Amino acid sequence: MSATRDVALIGFGAIGQALAADLGRDPAYRLAVLTHDVAQLPSTLRALPDVAALIAARPALVVEAAGQSAVAQYGPELLDAGISLVIASTGALADDGLLQRLAESAQASGARLIVPAGAIGGLDYLAAVAGMAGATVRYISRKPPAAWRAELAALGHAPERLGSAVVLFEGSAAEAARRYPRNLNAGLTVALAAGPAVVNVQVVADPAVSCNTHEIEIESPAGSARLRFANQPSPDNPKTSVVTALSLAQVVRRHFASLVI
Repeated sequence: MSATRDVALIGFGAIGQALAADLGRDPAYRLAVLTHDVAQLPSTLRALPDVAALIAARPALVVEAAGQSAVAQYGPELLDAGISLVIASTGALADDGLLQRLAESAQASGARLIVPAGAIGGLDYLAAVAGMAGATVRYISRKPPAAWRAELAALGHAPERLGSAVVLFEGSAAEAARRYPRNLNAGLTVALAAGPAVVNVQVVADPAVSCNTHEIEIESPAGSARLRFANQPSPDNPKTSVVTALSLAQVVRRHFASLVI
C-alpha cells in the first residue's frame, strides 16, 4: 500500500472542514475537495472543480458531506468509475430507487458504498438482530429547540420560550429523512442497519436537553438493548454533532487500516 493516502471530500461546510482538519494532522493523507469556491480552501487542500476532475484524480476514497442532493448528483458516477464512497448524508438513501442504483453501481465496479455510524453507535448490534422475527426498533431524536427554530416557529412556538418537549414527527425513518434532510440522517442509518419495516422514528424538540440526543430501543428474541448518545452540537451548525466528523475520520482510517475494529 502506498504511504500516501489520497482522499477527496465533497462539501466543505462544518463537517467537511472538521474532517479535513482531523485528517490533515497526519501527513500520510493527501486531501482534495470538490468545490466551485476555491477561495474558501486552505492552501494545503487541492481544489477539484467538477466530478470529472475528481474521477481523474483517482482518490482511494471519497467522502460526501454536502447534503442529500449531492449523493444523487455525484454518487452513481463515482461508483461507476470504481471509486469507493462514504455517504454522510444517509437520509438520501430513503429513496429506494437511488439506493438500488448506488448498490448496483458499486457491485458492478467493485467499489464500496459505505454508510458511517455518524452521530450514533450500536449498528453492529442492530444488524445482528435485524433478521429475527419479532424484532422492533424505536429511534428517538431529541434535540434542543435551537436545532428546530424554523419548524417550531411554523407550529406557532417561540423556540427560546419553549417550556416542554414538542413531538415534531412520528413515523417511518424514510419519511423523517425526507422531511428533515439536515437532521434525520441517523434515523435512516438505523433503518438501514435494522431493516426499515421494524423501525419507528420520533423527532422531539426538547428544552430539557442541551445536546443532540439519540435514543435507540431494541427488542428481539435475542434480548433487549437501550442505547443513548448525547452529542455536543457543532458550534457552526447546531443541526449536526461534533462527533459526526470524528466518525467520518474513523471510517477513512479503517479503510486504510490492516486491523479493523
